[in-house]
Amino acid sequence: MTRLACFFVPMFPLAARLRSEPELLPEAVAIVEGNGNNAHIVAATRRARKKGIHRGLSLAQARSIVPKLIARGRDAECERTAQEALIEIGEMFSPRVEDASDGLLFVDISGTERHYPNEEELARSAIRALDAITLPARVGIAASKLAARVAAELPQTPTVVPPGEEAKFLAPLPLARLSPEIEAAAMLERLGLESIGDLARLPESEIASRLGEIGRELHFAARGIDPRPLIPRALPPEFREGMELEWPLVALEPFIFIANAALDRLSKRMETQGFACKRIELTLTLEPDGYDARAIDLPAPTRDVKTILTLIRLDLEKRPPGAPVIGFSFVAHPDPVAGKARDDDRAFDLDARRRTRRHADDGRRLPARAPCRRRFFPPAPTRHAPPPAPRARTAGRADIPPAHPGGGDHRGRQDRIAARREHRRKRARLLGTVAHRRRMVARGAF
Repeated sequence: MTRLACFFVPMFPLAARLRSEPELLPEAVAIVEGNGNNAHIVAATRRARKKGIHRGLSLAQARSIVPKLIARGRDAECERTAQEALIEIGEMFSPRVEDASDGLLFVDISGTERHYPNEEELARSAIRALDAITLPARVGIAASKLAARVAAELPQTPTVVPPGEEAKFLAPLPLARLSPEIEAAAMLERLGLESIGDLARLPESEIASRLGEIGRELHFAARGIDPRPLIPRALPPEFREGMELEWPLVALEPFIFIANAALDRLSKRMETQGFACKRIELTLTLEPDGYDARAIDLPAPTRDVKTILTLIRLDLEKRPPGAPVIGFSFVAHPDPVAGKARDDDRAFDLDARRRTRRHADDGRRLPARAPCRRRFFPPAPTRHAPPPAPRARTAGRADIPPAHPGGGDHRGRQDRIAARREHRRKRARLLGTVAHRRRMVARGAF
């Protein structure tokens, strides 16, 4: 049976804004949509809600209640990057994810029971991962999208609907949970239906004859059956971060300070996915209606924020934008090779170990990380081969005993070999002592 998890971020415009400006979290902040007299509140922090600020108030009404209310407009760039971060967390648990809407994500978790003891533990792991990227989310798990979404919207999180009980879970809920269209909602109201269970008890043919295909889909959803399957999204070839600024920036240092936080979020997202940046693109929104786009090819794939920020600073000092900056966005192009480097190294080491075991019997050893530099030791002389003639020794090595008079004698040759080995051991011990190294440093040898 298919099992779906729904990741839901309440008040998503506010959560996306606080993700970019975490210093506003303890303040009375409201997100405003619209301009002038049409500006109205769409979300507010807990401190502002305790003072009476709620969704739907105009900005003038809100300021009359809280004079020091901090108002921020909806930032499309912040919301887009926050949604991408939400999707990337979902892809940590399953490659099949569907981007439903802002702050809403469906994840197919079928087959993950081998990695987690139960579905509640999986949901708690997802909540911890979302809290790590400063996105407060709720998680619901069920067999259908509607049941999973309703479970995720409940304040008690995580909520898991047992398999086969989706219709029972949805039955007492109002029809507004189905999000029907206006005409369909009016028709259902004329039929005297008040809850999802009332709709599910009616025959499917009767609803379809009155409402058409929309009614059939609503009837399926009321019974806990998805009318449409989960549609997974394609993996993006890039990572994006950015925001719109409240005030124009004319100096470089304030922009570098804000860009540092954005690049830090970008680096954490790439680290989560196991990628490194090989090319960074910067798009500056200039006042009043202008853009400045530039790209920097990095010398090597990296996630180091300090390195990327230094290259951006040098590029901006070399070629200033020429106008105040009111917004920016970073686009990081990941390196697919860097993401697979760990697996390639593991396979490379395994192949090297196999070659080492294969050549161990005949006295040959291969280094694990450099298979091309092979070093073969000469085979030992056979028992019937004549012993080699002794080589003449040069003067100046008084600590080595001279050649045995009976150079051709096999026993004398063994004595000389043993003496040489003892001399090498003494010399190695001498070179390894700290006192000898200090004397060499004093003499200027190092």
